[in-house]
Amino acid sequence: MGDAMRVGVLGAAGRMGQMLIEAVGAAEGARLTGVTERQGHDWIGRDLGEVSGGPARGVTVTDDPLEVFAGADAVIDFTTPANTVAMSTLAAQARAVHVIGTTGLSDDDIAALEPAQRHAVQIRAGNMSLGVNLLTRLTRQVAAALGEDFDIEVVEMHHRHKVDAPSGTALMLGEAAAEGRGVTLADVAERGRDGLTGARAPGAIGFAALRGGDVAGEHDVIFAAPGERIVLRHIATDRMIFARGAVRAALWGRDKGPGAYDMIDVLGLPRD
Repeated sequence: MGDAMRVGVLGAAGRMGQMLIEAVGAAEGARLTGVTERQGHDWIGRDLGEVSGGPARGVTVTDDPLEVFAGADAVIDFTTPANTVAMSTLAAQARAVHVIGTTGLSDDDIAALEPAQRHAVQIRAGNMSLGVNLLTRLTRQVAAALGEDFDIEVVEMHHRHKVDAPSGTALMLGEAAAEGRGVTLADVAERGRDGLTGARAPGAIGFAALRGGDVAGEHDVIFAAPGERIVLRHIATDRMIFARGAVRAALWGRDKGPGAYDMIDVLGLPRD
């Protein structure tokens, strides 16, 4: 594995971090070279394998992300918006592929990621599964084909521990629907209804977020008109699909020039 891609993972102790570590270890052509955790965490300074209950892996958990970026060709980041923005600067300095699966990014956060794209490969997606990215393409096509007689609603459900709503995937789908209609999502989104809201605004794209249990991710895009409905659905039963997608993105980005990419690029899906 001398020419294997060196991959780092941010947030080693989290559920997604653990899955990413497993996915890197299982991927052909990838080698885990560094992992981080927050300052003060019990794992800091210890071997990753030992803290995970297995044999030593020769990778020490650190609270210094610079150390991880310096020793990696790619770093996978499913952390928090503020941290991801800070990590983009390190990715630019290290010329490392920065794979971003962080959700809850604001427009300001996304704008703050742009400077790093001049120096490093940045691959960002609210969802890294093949199925969801196909669903995104279909959503755009159906929205473009149907008129405003069809109301659009995006309904998502996730596990009880998810902290942001709507999900990054729901927003991806909403953006695709808005793009299909030739409008800006921010101008037509309805992200919460309660009480006497009045009639539904023509052309609105609505969002509903459900939370409970251990749901990995369920997303419906509903096109509803008088007398008929079209429902596009994706159900994830295993969160590992997101981790495998992230590793696939890292490997894909190895020989690419600096810039902003997404999973449509990685998967080679048509944009039209």
